[in-house]
Amino acid sequence: MNNLVTKLQFAFGQNSRVLDQAGSIFWTAIVKQHPFLANLRQYRSMPTHGIGRYKYLLPKEQPKKKKKERLQMKPIKAATETQYGDLNVKVFGHDMTLVEHYSQYIHNLCNRLKVKVAESYALPTKTTEIMIMQEKGTKMYLDAVLKTHERVVQITGLNATVCPVFIEVLLQNQPEGVDISIKEHTEADFTSRFKARPELEELLAKTS
Repeated sequence: MNNLVTKLQFAFGQNSRVLDQAGSIFWTAIVKQHPFLANLRQYRSMPTHGIGRYKYLLPKEQPKKKKKERLQMKPIKAATETQYGDLNVKVFGHDMTLVEHYSQYIHNLCNRLKVKVAESYALPTKTTEIMIMQEKGTKMYLDAVLKTHERVVQITGLNATVCPVFIEVLLQNQPEGVDISIKEHTEADFTSRFKARPELEELLAKTS
């Protein structure tokens, strides 16, 4: 009986070795045909996908800020027989909300009439102080401060036949307390966009 048991154990051990060898040979043949299978994890119950990674611990690098180029004046477009050149539609008033909304309305109207808008920008706010003199005395005191807000919508290529209709629509929809003016664009209009810096100009004059 013992001899029979030992023989069965020996035969079972040989069969298991043969099966292991056959399985390994079969797996190597599959890996040769499909190399990406060699990188698969065999122990999926123990995830190791985060081991060895450290880049997420480092602080994020901030992108380098590009230096803003100085705004250059574009060449002024001349008028023709059928079209106007560069025109500045200036809107100004003391209520900033009305001025801003009216300039947006002009921009949308130009888009509807297929009038090309070259630029739309704001000019520096102007401050006006109102002084009042006392009845009996020579001293003056500050009574009010008025701020004038200005917006410019620069258009180009306005057709001469569309111009009267364009101006009439603007005047009909002009809000109270807001003034409007239309004039040709000049170099002085471009320089008025920037605030004057007399100290810097004096230093530049001395260096040059």
